[in-house]
Amino acid sequence: MATMIDGESYLGHVLVRRLSKTEEVSLYLWPLRCLKSKMGGPTFGVDVNKEEIIRFDPHGPRGHWHKGGYDKLGAGGSHVEFPDEIRDIEGQVEWSLDQIREKAAEYLADAGHPNAADALDADMIELAIADIKTHLGEEGDLRTEAIEKDLIRVGM
Repeated sequence: MATMIDGESYLGHVLVRRLSKTEEVSLYLWPLRCLKSKMGGPTFGVDVNKEEIIRFDPHGPRGHWHKGGYDKLGAGGSHVEFPDEIRDIEGQVEWSLDQIREKAAEYLADAGHPNAADALDADMIELAIADIKTHLGEEGDLRTEAIEKDLIRVGM
């Protein structure tokens, strides 16, 4: 799972789900990650052998995602913008989960992990995606709590 960064705040309970029966491929979720810049939202990604390869940061207007190997390339080297028409957190979450469902194998192979790509299990991916949606719903309105604690500022 991705390393938590000093100075950032994390609200809610972490969720981790395996995506493969044979390789160590997993999907993690932080329900609310509050960045030092006072913006935030859910953060989730795909790890291979505890190395973060893909990360999604659906944080609203400044949301983005990472491919190619987040740990290997760093945040700047792996940064990709969400499609222009998807500016809200909920839309970014749905788009990101669709990317995991439809393109995780491609992204893993492109990042140099063809064995992990081949080992992905479609049923395990679907269960993990369902668990993420359920978990986010069960965690409730963490954003309001973060705003009240000045961890996130409105409009960011």
